[in-house]
Order: sequence, then C-alpha cells, then structure tokens
Amino acid sequence: MSDITRQDLIDFVVREARLLDAKRYEEWNALFADDGIYWVPLVPDQPDGINHTSHMYEDKLLRDLRIERLKSPRAFSQQPPSRPHHLLQTPTVETFDAAANRYVVRTEFHYTESQGDELHFFVGHTLHELTVQGGALRITLKRVNLLNPDAALPAVQLFI
Repeated sequence: MSDITRQDLIDFVVREARLLDAKRYEEWNALFADDGIYWVPLVPDQPDGINHTSHMYEDKLLRDLRIERLKSPRAFSQQPPSRPHHLLQTPTVETFDAAANRYVVRTEFHYTESQGDELHFFVGHTLHELTVQGGALRITLKRVNLLNPDAALPAVQLFI
C-alpha cells in the first residue's frame, strides 16, 4: 500500500466500524499497530490517557483480554448478548502527511448498543491516527470523544 489516498483512509474507518458491528473482534484488533491504543477519555479535551483516568485506555493486551472475555460463555454481563450498531457521518481526513507516514481521520458517530430490552446511545466523534506498517494501514490511536464523557454513563460492553 504505497500510495495511500484519502478514499483509502475513509474506507478503512468505515470497514473498522463494520467489523465491530459484525463482532469480528480479532480482525478488528488486527487493524491496530502493535503499540496501538484504543482510548475513550473521561472528560472533554482530556490531554492524555496515561496521566488521567479514562473510561477505557487499552493497549493490545487489554483489548485481547476483553475480546477473550466477550467470547466466553461465562461472560454473564453478555447474557443476553449485546448487539452494536455504528452510524457514521462521512469521515473527514484531518491530516494527510505521506512523508511522515501519519494520517488522522475524524468521524462523527451515533453508536447504539442493544442488550435485551435495553438500548444505550452514545454520540461523539472518533479520531483515528493511522500509519502504514508492513504495507497496510494500522491504527496507532483510536480516540473516541463522547459528547458527554463526564456524565454518568451506562457500562459499554463492546467497543465504540
């Protein structure tokens, strides 16, 4: 993947959401760079996830553990199983720096998680920081900025 286009970046983000909605978590997790981070900040404009508490700040190990838990029949929080749905606005390319191998894509979203008779709604935007590694796009950071991260939110069972 030597000549990345803006459309490649948009298609990548849309495919990533579809993998999550299909619960194809191993394939989704493989989209991350080895040191990639999945982050849901706790407050608006949070500067980082290392020095501040977050809803989620997951490296590969933590994502792997959560994926294994979701597959387990003993994951009682998944009885009945949750179902995810991402509704995306067309992603916009915020940074396109081929020379530095750095790309940032912003996507406004509505995310719904259904479990039994319950529906939980989350709204915000996602920033995907991407790079090319081994000839493929990889996520170095997926930052999910919720509209109301500092509210009393229900537990997110899956991945926004």
